[in-house]
Amino acid sequence: MPVNSFRHRHRSVLRVVRLPALALLITATGCSSADDSASAAVPSPGAKVTELCRNLDKVLPGKVDGERREDPEPASALTAGWGSPAIILRCGVPQPPKMVDPGVAGGHDPDAVAGGVNGVDWLMEKQNDGGYRFTTANREVYVEVGVPKGVDSSGVLIDLASAVKKAIPEGIAS
Repeated sequence: MPVNSFRHRHRSVLRVVRLPALALLITATGCSSADDSASAAVPSPGAKVTELCRNLDKVLPGKVDGERREDPEPASALTAGWGSPAIILRCGVPQPPKMVDPGVAGGHDPDAVAGGVNGVDWLMEKQNDGGYRFTTANREVYVEVGVPKGVDSSGVLIDLASAVKKAIPEGIAS
């Protein structure tokens, strides 16, 4: 998704949330040589977040951007996938390091842009491989979506917005 298509709303979208230092779990979106299925690191949030993530898993669409759901390995209600190369969703991830108010952090990172799609606020981070990582903002749980290079990320976020709004309440993640 081009950066220009996001509305630039920094202070109103992202809020500073002070959390203890957490290890960032990186999405592993590769193909296994054994069975050609995608894999993803499974987050390990607390019980409340896990329950919200399970609720999200129940309402996720069967198709995203025209691709049918094919969950990554290992199987978990905290991860989902669509297509190949896989669009990977991980629910209950830690707060992204770049998710701070640019005024507080002392500047704007051009590789991290905030915007909203169909009522869901996202932090968009361009990845080294040309894909994008999106993380929900202003929700009680951080939901991360990895979109491979060449996939229409606006279509992905539009398709996921309804499920996120239904399962993950607005608020500040704890």
